[in-house]
Amino acid sequence: MTTGLIPGGPSPDRPTGAHMPHQRRDPTGRGALHVDNRTRSSVITARAAASFDPVGRSVASARSFVRDTLQGWGFADIVDDAVVLTSELVTNAVVHAGTSADVLCLRSDDGVRIEVADRYPEREIPLQGSPVNMGSPDREGGRGLQLCAALAACWGVEYTPTHKQVWFQLDLPERPVGTRTAGPSLPSDLLPLADGRVRVAVVQIDRAGAISSWNEDAEDLFGYAAEQVTGKPLTDLAAWPHTPGTSTGIAEALQLSRWEGSYGIRGANGRVTPVYASHLRVRDTNGEPSTVCLLVRDHERAVLQTPLRVPASDTSTSSDAQSTDPFEVFIGSPAPDDLDGLLQRTVERARDMLDGDSAFLLLATDDETELEVRASTGLPSARQRFARVPVEAGPGRYGSARMPAVHEDLTMVPGAVPLLNGTGMRSVVTVPLKVEGRLTGSLGVAAEAPSRYSNEEALRLQFAADRIALAVESARLGELERLRRGSLSFLVEASDLLAGTLDRDQTLALMAQMTVPTLATWCAVYTIADQASEPYLSYVLHEDEELIDGIKSLLSKIAPPDPVPTPGARVWSAPAESAHQAALRTSMRSLGLGEPVGRISAGIGPTLATASAVGGETVVLPLVARNRVIGMLTLGKPTDEHFRQEILELAEDLSRRAALALDNARLYSERTAISQSLQRSLLPPELPEIDGVEVEVIYRAAGEGNEVGGDFYDLFPISDGAYGFAIGDVCGTGPNAAAVTGLARHALRLLAREGLSGPAVLERLNSAILDEGARSRFLTLLYGELRPQEDGSAELKVVCAGHPLPLRLRQDGTVEPAAEPQPLLGVMDDLELYEQTVTLDPGDVLLCVTDGVTERREGSRMLGDDGLTDVLTTCTGLTAGAVAARIMRAVERFASDAPSDDMAILAMRVPGIHKD
Repeated sequence: MTTGLIPGGPSPDRPTGAHMPHQRRDPTGRGALHVDNRTRSSVITARAAASFDPVGRSVASARSFVRDTLQGWGFADIVDDAVVLTSELVTNAVVHAGTSADVLCLRSDDGVRIEVADRYPEREIPLQGSPVNMGSPDREGGRGLQLCAALAACWGVEYTPTHKQVWFQLDLPERPVGTRTAGPSLPSDLLPLADGRVRVAVVQIDRAGAISSWNEDAEDLFGYAAEQVTGKPLTDLAAWPHTPGTSTGIAEALQLSRWEGSYGIRGANGRVTPVYASHLRVRDTNGEPSTVCLLVRDHERAVLQTPLRVPASDTSTSSDAQSTDPFEVFIGSPAPDDLDGLLQRTVERARDMLDGDSAFLLLATDDETELEVRASTGLPSARQRFARVPVEAGPGRYGSARMPAVHEDLTMVPGAVPLLNGTGMRSVVTVPLKVEGRLTGSLGVAAEAPSRYSNEEALRLQFAADRIALAVESARLGELERLRRGSLSFLVEASDLLAGTLDRDQTLALMAQMTVPTLATWCAVYTIADQASEPYLSYVLHEDEELIDGIKSLLSKIAPPDPVPTPGARVWSAPAESAHQAALRTSMRSLGLGEPVGRISAGIGPTLATASAVGGETVVLPLVARNRVIGMLTLGKPTDEHFRQEILELAEDLSRRAALALDNARLYSERTAISQSLQRSLLPPELPEIDGVEVEVIYRAAGEGNEVGGDFYDLFPISDGAYGFAIGDVCGTGPNAAAVTGLARHALRLLAREGLSGPAVLERLNSAILDEGARSRFLTLLYGELRPQEDGSAELKVVCAGHPLPLRLRQDGTVEPAAEPQPLLGVMDDLELYEQTVTLDPGDVLLCVTDGVTERREGSRMLGDDGLTDVLTTCTGLTAGAVAARIMRAVERFASDAPSDDMAILAMRVPGIHKD
């Protein structure tokens, strides 16, 4: 891939088209055809370009290039759409068209334009006046243009006889510049009250996210002196309570021009102080950007917000006061940019409007059967965000969701509002959020005192809920759409990663790394070998690596989840229960109260940190591939946290892809193991020791994963101190050649041990090969019998049937062929073979190789018989092992490419006679 940044300049002369797709001929007369769907003209302020080779991995590289480019320009809002469209268009170029792809990103004052060009001269150019065929949704092709039409603000196609270029433009969302909210001037008695002196921490963050300024109020609030924190990243102190993939992170928030919200600052005492922050992006006279953060305690947020607290008595008796209803201010001012901010602002306004102690808001699922906790204030149950409760009435159910309801004392109706259980709230008023008659949520305000609310407060709250319901639903649908687009991009990346490996352990690691921390705080993968096996804990991952061993220890001591094939996520309570027992045991031990009875024995339970890490909601998703449960993917949250439904749906999609990838890895591993076992059976298990003769073999099979190919060797005892040896080459490589290899090696051993001579052995082997019919293959073979002699020499009887001739190296350095060529096997029925006798004197070497050695090539050069002879002449005085190693090094160094043919080297040497 090659990339380049191009300075900003005027927009290139590109076709612009009309509102509906149309075509026009290039006025130059060169036959170019342009297709566009809208007129778009803007000034280009920056460009980034890259080229990608026609290989599959280029698609992922193109996505990364576009993502990095747009995020670098600060266009995070349109990254997901741009990545999806680029992925489709580059796939068409590098995978389907098989050409390189050029990607150009153009930044303008109103959006981003991305162009993807390929080179496919065989493509048919549409005729003038014919519509552009984008294909139907069921067709494999044409989806890229359909996605452009669905997601892009405008798009177009340019054809020439040698290339095609598709471009699309994504507009930037319009956001007001300046303050986000404004409220009317209020009388002094209506201004919010502050408890004592209000301390406002002013913290300045530089371009890199490090603290550059820290005022006295920041020291007082958090306990750090300025010199202790200056230069440290704010992210080291910030405790960010957000769900990954659904809202802005602290690092991203610091880069926004304007932001407000809540998070925590970890103080010098180790405790987290909830703060409400207002971030403002500025730049100094040198143009250096930085972020100024104003922070107050979370309960003093009125200092940084529009005045909120208005006594209920005033709002009910004064028309002027009524105009300062918090919902009036809220609805009349710009809404927060994200759903979470809108919901949080809503519950705060509702709490202050009724002068309550707490408020909460739940959103309904698409089928209106459950409500999901999305925002609360004044409740310890904020940690229960995304917890779900059924809508229908019944014990422990949320029965007041579809109509306004007032509970004067919750102690008289326990379980009426499950969210308030154990919070100390006594009275509550709840009203539904409805859009066009459909239940979209529920809003409630509660107080610690009983009998605080009546039907009058319910009507006021319902009136406010009706005014805000449409805005909430619109924001929810917008968030859902962004999440789904982000999920599509996430699943595309995940599929690429999972398809890129067939290694089981790497697939397990990828499954975990893709879920943590994007979908969950921790995860565990259980695998099932077969139907009769129990689930086995194969992999554990937590976003804090120090907790992995503790979680693994905890899970290993509880029974694994049942391998139920039912699709979808199901809650698994065992980890949280065991974590609770561990925390209880630790507390009792610290108080000297003995040990509680539980599933985990004393002394071996997890630490409190581990117990907290797995104390939240835990869900199990089955890994089903080819109609069989092959494992379970377990996702977990820390204490009292829950999953949102959209995250579980995304996890379910991921689990289906991961299950197929894991099963593919299993099948590949099994087949590889079988193949390797069968291949190893085609080679002799070990070489026998021969008194008076050194023997060394080097074998290399061509092709990745192959242990045996068409070349083979053997050395085996016959009888009476005689040994048979063979080296051969079957025509071709791979499994088909290996099948003939097995036939030849085993037949040689059987026939030789029957006492047959060398020519007789090869003639019968020739008949066996021909009997294979269409599966038969040509075979070159060097076969001989070796007999060590009492005088220290060795006698060899050799038959060379079409094989490269063996070479004899004498002690004086001369090299000569040790046999004569004869016909190869597997060609004709009647063979007349004969054997030759060779005597190896002390110090002599017999070298036998296959043609993969002599036919080693580098361009037009070939090692050949002469080259092999030259190398062998340098081996005088070397052992058989050293001779074989030197020959192999010479072959490997002769060419830079990996060998394309099997190679076998058999070296036999008679040691010299040592004289005293």
